[in-house]
Amino acid sequence: MSADTFNPRDLLAESKLGVLATIKADGRPQLSPVTTYYDREAEIIYVSLTEGRAKTKNLRRDPRASLEVTSADGWSWATADGTATLIGPGADPHGPEVEALVDYYRKAAGEHPDWDEYRSVMVSDRRVLLKLSVEHVYGERVR
Repeated sequence: MSADTFNPRDLLAESKLGVLATIKADGRPQLSPVTTYYDREAEIIYVSLTEGRAKTKNLRRDPRASLEVTSADGWSWATADGTATLIGPGADPHGPEVEALVDYYRKAAGEHPDWDEYRSVMVSDRRVLLKLSVEHVYGERVR
């Protein structure tokens, strides 16, 4: 991909790891590495989070967030800004909250070797699905 044809949405779609930025109560950013899946057609980025941690607390207070990804060679980057919706946590391993996490996992990583175990862990770990509605994307290929 040359600098002339660089599209930051392509990098968002290719990347599985990124840095999620949320806003702390004091206004400073809180940054965390996350596994991502970008649904380019829907303009939504999905991330699995844990209820009660900094990211979910911050997003429940202020749903604005950004996700930054970097190419493997480090010479290009893309950032998506948007508004978050959180789904979960779920109490039923076959409830809609956990089904949303199953769908995310399939898109981000493929098939799990033991879906019953995965579902159980999603409930016990109080996992939450972040849906970041992408409002603005920018980035650059440096070389």
